[in-house]
This record gives sequence, C-alpha cells and structure tokens, in this order.
Amino acid sequence: MPPLSGVAGRLARAATNFGETFAFFAALVLALQVAGVHDRLSCAGAALYVAGRVFYLPLYAFGVYLVRSLAWNVATAGIVVLLVDLFRY
Repeated sequence: MPPLSGVAGRLARAATNFGETFAFFAALVLALQVAGVHDRLSCAGAALYVAGRVFYLPLYAFGVYLVRSLAWNVATAGIVVLLVDLFRY
C-alpha cells in the first residue's frame, strides 16, 4: 500500500507523534499521582499538554507550519512542567 499523502498523511503522522509523547505524559501523571503531588503546577502542566495537543492536531492536518510548532512546544512544555513538579518534592 502506498504511503498516505495530503491531509490523511498528515493526520497519520500526527497520530504517531501523539503516541510518542502520550507515553511520557501518562507516566508522569501516574508518577505524580503515586507521589501524592496535586498542586497548581501539576494541573498547569497537564492543562498545557492537553491544550497543546488539542490545537496541534488540526494545525498539523491543515499544514499550518509555524503555529503548529508553537502548539507542539506548548505540549512539550507541559511535560517539562510535570517533570519539574515531580522532582520538586
């Protein structure tokens, strides 16, 4: 089967990218839960990740180059915030 192109190809690549980052997000959220860390910083980190991913998908699907990178960076910043909050305690 030939590789997908156009919007379908971009959506497939976005889904693959989501699968790669969600594992880190889920592991950090679970680690924070086990550690009993429930503060504003962890909520902000989770919100940044979810918001970044929600905006990233349509931006990537429609090929909006620079703004989709910003959305990806917001999601990545959310993961970094969660990591910082985990090691803060």
